[in-house]
Amino acid sequence: MKLPSSLRALQAYNFRLYFFGQAVSLVGTWMQRIAVSWLVYNVTHSAFYLGLIGFAGQIPMLVLSPYAGAYVDRHSRYRTLLVTQVASMIQAGLLALLVFLGYYHVLTILLLSLALGVINAFDTPARQALMIVLVQNKKDLPNAIALNSSMVTLARLAGPAVAGILLSSFGEDICFGLNFLSFVAVIASLLLMKLHLPERKKHPDPILKGLKEGFVYLRRHRGLRSAIALMAFTSFLAMPYTNLFPLYAQTIYKGNVATFSWMNSIGGLGALLGAMYMASRTEKTNLLRLIVFSSLLFCLSLTFFAYTTQLTVALLFILIGEGGMLAQIAATNTYVQTRVEESMRGRVLSYYGMAFQGMQPLGSLVVGWSAHARSAPFTVMLEGVLGLLAALAFIPTLRRIRKREDRERLRNSPG
Repeated sequence: MKLPSSLRALQAYNFRLYFFGQAVSLVGTWMQRIAVSWLVYNVTHSAFYLGLIGFAGQIPMLVLSPYAGAYVDRHSRYRTLLVTQVASMIQAGLLALLVFLGYYHVLTILLLSLALGVINAFDTPARQALMIVLVQNKKDLPNAIALNSSMVTLARLAGPAVAGILLSSFGEDICFGLNFLSFVAVIASLLLMKLHLPERKKHPDPILKGLKEGFVYLRRHRGLRSAIALMAFTSFLAMPYTNLFPLYAQTIYKGNVATFSWMNSIGGLGALLGAMYMASRTEKTNLLRLIVFSSLLFCLSLTFFAYTTQLTVALLFILIGEGGMLAQIAATNTYVQTRVEESMRGRVLSYYGMAFQGMQPLGSLVVGWSAHARSAPFTVMLEGVLGLLAALAFIPTLRRIRKREDRERLRNSPG
């Protein structure tokens, strides 16, 4: 059966298994994220603790990502991913058990979030590096990345909606328990794959040397370095605004868990629209221009959302902003994946993961402190304005890179 061009990567057996297995698991992951935020805010009523939990869950990405990338380049990315999924399942099971028994407090959640962050530091570069071998036709890689983004955002749309129903009817422990069970799908999909993985050469040099090689490689490739740097700024300055959703839902919109669920689900819908655009784009799309434009769209929407007191208008700004954010993430990922050398893939993707997920914990801590010291609307408005300034500052650099790439493409083209 011939699939539409926007779904062409699903013709690959291994990618199809990965896609559907991961889709089930990520719904559970988003249910857990929503339940953790709601639980912490209900226990503490503190914006600072919301930021602290976000910090604990993601700071390992900043600290460990370069090492994890070098590790993935030296070991089986498939086995690494399998181990991280089993470890994530155990973490979800422990969280479900402790909340069900009532033996938990903020420190317990903090430590379990930190443990999950360590797991994700190795999971992210392994997952990204495996993508190249999940599709037979390498021309389908950009489509696979876009479909993967669509799957992630579908989960982000469904997970909070289901979590909202379960939280109001049963409680947080059910969300954690279902997340534990959801890992069965992704682990089964990995075990059913038929992969032909490239043989890993033994590296006599210490792993720290491989880490340094990845850094030097990025320094030599200005396009990769600049795209990853803009992602780091956006991740630090703007993306942590979602940590304040529980506060907005209860204090700004005078709502409850259903309001909180709506905010997250609408964000997922916006991200899905951005992912659908990325899946339908042609190979001629200028990725660098798209990266900057989508970053500007995200941060501008964030600025308008900050002081909006009408929930319906706020949801519209969230929808538009999350679409821009997803387009920036997917375009940056595609740009990096299609330009990095295979031997450096794990290390460079670890720096991308560090920029995307590793900078968010620092931003979460600052956002939580700022919202506690001043106000949530002031903090979100400041995030949007600083994000806009960062994107505008990168325009001249990315324009020069694009012109140079166009000249190289013309020089290397036949005739």
